[in-house]
Amino acid sequence: MPTPSSEVRRAVAPLLEQPATTAIVTDFDGTLAPIVDDPAQARALDGAAAVVALLARRFGVVAVVSGRPASFLWRELGDSGQAAQASGAAPADERAHVPVLVGLYGLEWSQGDGRVVLEPAAEQWRTVVADVADRIRSEAPTGVLVESKGVAVTVHWRRAPDAAPWAGARVAAEAERTGLSAHPGRMSLELRPPLPVDKGSSIQRLVAGCSAACYFGDDLGDLPAFEALGRMATEGGVATVAVAVVDDETPAEVGEAADVIVSGPFEALGLLRWLADAAAPADRT
Repeated sequence: MPTPSSEVRRAVAPLLEQPATTAIVTDFDGTLAPIVDDPAQARALDGAAAVVALLARRFGVVAVVSGRPASFLWRELGDSGQAAQASGAAPADERAHVPVLVGLYGLEWSQGDGRVVLEPAAEQWRTVVADVADRIRSEAPTGVLVESKGVAVTVHWRRAPDAAPWAGARVAAEAERTGLSAHPGRMSLELRPPLPVDKGSSIQRLVAGCSAACYFGDDLGDLPAFEALGRMATEGGVATVAVAVVDDETPAEVGEAADVIVSGPFEALGLLRWLADAAAPADRT
């Protein structure tokens, strides 16, 4: 894994002052995993699950907040933490500390055993979302992928760039018809229940009571998390670091909103590993 530059190390130094009350939070796609044409084929980088598990033993709060379902995050990342606990690889007083896996931008939460807790208000939208997914899938041009996520659905046109106008119009029509909210992503649009839940609200919930926090993100859906960190720094005195993980597709707004910029998932994982190695074991007593 690449070693972060001295400039980056200085920028994230506040995260190492009090690890036991510091939150390390990251996105998944574009940060822990490369962007791929077919979202079903996305996989975490080699070593990512182990790094997340190590961070969870070194810092007070460690979480992955993603547009993916929490069950997907558990399959990709949860097993390593579980294995470390079962094998005794972590000291006895640390084995209970595992990452929080937050799916669907905060509609789903999972920790420790893989069970997923859904935001109760989202459940009533499950049938609506399923019907929308079926309608869009039945009309989608060749190459457009419709990803069903239970209480959300994402329309991807990465493999059919010319279909972007069709996807935009189709998603807008379904949003107007059903009351679902449309959210932009990387060559995609997602329809979700119209609830006050996003990565910003998730960060606020995760970081409550912490002295420092960071968030690694790469796309427009991560901006609310950066904004939440900014409010915590201004209003709550929390030491915060917004880390943009950029590539050729990253919207300019993401880099502009960040305190630190790293290039792609490999550098992001390298920085996370450096933080884990640099942090003294958190005091859990």
